[in-house]
Amino acid sequence: MALATFWFIVTAVLWTGFFVLEGFDLGVGMLHTVVGRDEAGRRAAINTIGPLWDGNEVWLIVAAAAMFAAFPDWYATMFSGLYLALILLLVGLIVRGVSFEFRGKAGGVRWRRTWDALLTCGSVLVPLLIGIALGDLLHGLPIDQNREFTGSFGDLFSGYSVFAGVTLVLLCLLHGATFIALKTTGTVQGRAKLLARRIAPLTVLAVLAFLPWTHSTAGKGVLPDILDLVAMLAVLAAAWLVTGHHDGWAFVATAVTIATTILSLFVDLYPRLMVSSTNPAFDLTVQNSASGNYALKVMSVVAIVFLPLVLVYQGWTYHVFRLRISAEDFGPSRTSE
Repeated sequence: MALATFWFIVTAVLWTGFFVLEGFDLGVGMLHTVVGRDEAGRRAAINTIGPLWDGNEVWLIVAAAAMFAAFPDWYATMFSGLYLALILLLVGLIVRGVSFEFRGKAGGVRWRRTWDALLTCGSVLVPLLIGIALGDLLHGLPIDQNREFTGSFGDLFSGYSVFAGVTLVLLCLLHGATFIALKTTGTVQGRAKLLARRIAPLTVLAVLAFLPWTHSTAGKGVLPDILDLVAMLAVLAAAWLVTGHHDGWAFVATAVTIATTILSLFVDLYPRLMVSSTNPAFDLTVQNSASGNYALKVMSVVAIVFLPLVLVYQGWTYHVFRLRISAEDFGPSRTSE
């Protein structure tokens, strides 16, 4: 296997890992005010991801760094063409992170509700914008022979790319609801299960439409491949599991659905990195955008040595914080709703 292809696979895995891990964080951020009707309930929901969210976001940084180091032309064209959208993404990430820290710094109801609203908005923006960006890679953007983006901000919003963003938002919502149900008890858990049952049908429809649309956009027809079939079966299994008392398996099913959905997009994209809507000859590909062989060798050694260590450490962190959380752990709410 060529090193350039190996690093395309690594990049796809890093993006997949980000959505599997950060996906439930984002879902919790979107749902925390719905499953928590009082301050104690909201704090319980937020604390399910309290020790985890910042570590999960590292996968986004590493995925972007892998693009920069392994495929500098891809990084340059994508990040310059999507500049405004990425600024909005950074705003969403910053607001979201600050909300975790600031919402408890004052006791006023208005103060907490403001930061709760910002946490919700930031959690929606992140998967929506990244989904649009990933959809643009396959759908195509105006790119000239110099690999420079020649379009405008409006060119980022095709029907396919927007639907990709909406699909990822729905997947994160379902993933987050199953995680809250897995990690909490009492009324918070009950509301999370109810929300999961309500979100599941929309997510199923979105995934079943997104996968063949992705195949068609890639010019490969609409018939599903093995990866698509796994994603379809996983989302159907998730929709069935959330109706019963299968919290752990429901969470696994949503994780598999997100993983296979993201991977299917990268599989259909390969060997391209960015499609040019101007001329197919201007497409960025794995071969014409990769770094030199020596750089890829050094990166491969570093990845092989350190990635397993990161996975072990993160797995240990999840084991340490595996216990369920109850709203009663935070006392009765002092605010009237």
